[in-house]
Amino acid sequence: MEQNIQNLPIDIQTSKLVDWLVDRRHCNLKWQSAVKLIREKINAAIQDMPENEEIKQLLSGSYIHYFHCLRIVEILKGTEASSKNIFGRYSSQRMKDWQEIVSLYEADSVYLAEVASLLSRNVSYEGPALRKQLAKAQQLQQELSRREVECQSSAADLRERYYAACKKYGIKGDNVARELQALVKDLPLVLEEVGKDSAKFEEQIQLYTAFTNFVCEWSEPVLPMLTFVQKKGNSTFYEWRTGNVPKVVERPVVEEAPAEEVTEDMIDWGDFGTGKETDCGIKVEDGIDWGISLEPGTEDTGADGIDWGDSESAPIEIEIVDAGTDCPEGVARGEDALSILENSQSRSQFIDELMELEVFLTQRLNEMSEEADIVAMSQFQLAPSVIQGQSREHIQKMLSEVHGLLDRLTSLRMQHLFMIQASPRYVERVSEVLRQKLKQADILVLKSAMMVEKRQEALEEQSRLEPRVDLLAGCTRELQKLIEADISKRYNNRPVNLMGVTI
Repeated sequence: MEQNIQNLPIDIQTSKLVDWLVDRRHCNLKWQSAVKLIREKINAAIQDMPENEEIKQLLSGSYIHYFHCLRIVEILKGTEASSKNIFGRYSSQRMKDWQEIVSLYEADSVYLAEVASLLSRNVSYEGPALRKQLAKAQQLQQELSRREVECQSSAADLRERYYAACKKYGIKGDNVARELQALVKDLPLVLEEVGKDSAKFEEQIQLYTAFTNFVCEWSEPVLPMLTFVQKKGNSTFYEWRTGNVPKVVERPVVEEAPAEEVTEDMIDWGDFGTGKETDCGIKVEDGIDWGISLEPGTEDTGADGIDWGDSESAPIEIEIVDAGTDCPEGVARGEDALSILENSQSRSQFIDELMELEVFLTQRLNEMSEEADIVAMSQFQLAPSVIQGQSREHIQKMLSEVHGLLDRLTSLRMQHLFMIQASPRYVERVSEVLRQKLKQADILVLKSAMMVEKRQEALEEQSRLEPRVDLLAGCTRELQKLIEADISKRYNNRPVNLMGVTI
């Protein structure tokens, strides 16, 4: 029976090891007070140590416990052999200090409680904490890698969208403002081609005119602007307004945009609450006499300081000038110098009439597909030959021509060109919107570089933590073996298993 008990292992949960030792009276309940005194003596003893490589390794960074002290005493037996007297005792103070420390450790098995507490702390706190830091460093690397890819992908997407937007405008994107203005320079030639193609609409206009006259007995001219462009082409607005060809055409001069220089100062980083005034980009030129004085009390001005004339009783004459009459006859200037399709007012009317013609041809096409009955056929027996002689296929062809020209005039690119021509500030706004895409792409590239740096820092942190984890695991396994062997001796060499020792 005793032999069977001798072979049974003793299983002890590591987290409850200290309590197990105290409950079985292997250690004193007040072992911590004794350890505090021993630690003070160890700190004093390590101040005077011989030059020995193994002692240096024992004292370098690790927690010095009882088993380290035993090894130090063994080493000192060799280094302090000359201080041994005839009675076999050492006169060296170093040896005396460490022998005293070992004796204090062995009293009431204080050393066993301390290393058991150290083992429990490694398993329950130190190990999980280091593992958590290591896992955090590894997870951070994965997160930073993901964000790096996202930044690079977003930057590439922004650049792709930038060049796609430039492609819609018909420019390369090297200098947006200049390229947009260069497109406007070609706009008159494009509109001239549209005017020439309008000459093909003579048959459509005649059909629409004949149809309105037959059905509604309409006496007013239909599609006047479209008819004018069909006959005269894309002539000047002056000729449309006055009926006379201008002798001189003075087109407005378009200033070229300066070369784009993208610098760091151009990036809008936002106002971070510095309290500084914002420069809105509005300049007031000095030295301009506006003829208005804001200083009251002058004799020849009114109460508000504004010169209204020599006498209050003098009547104020206001001259009303008709549009276009402020320049010599035969000279097209300003909006008059623009062609019909360049002038926003006449262009809108031209597009409206094109849409009106398109709607008519679409409706006529639908009606012709339903005019198989006798009533519908008899309705147009008295119609002019231009109406009766039309086939559904021919109407479809005329509709396609109108629809094609309308698409050319109302395309997104043409709309942008008209906006650029009408407003120089629109060029600035479009340029800024497009530039912002590139700026955001550059910022994302910088962020991607920052992700690389932080990922490298996390990798270095991982490299620093992994040896510490391995060292702690090795020390813990060593402590486990020493404690199991010590407890086993106390129970006649019964096998002892410390459960839950994982790092």
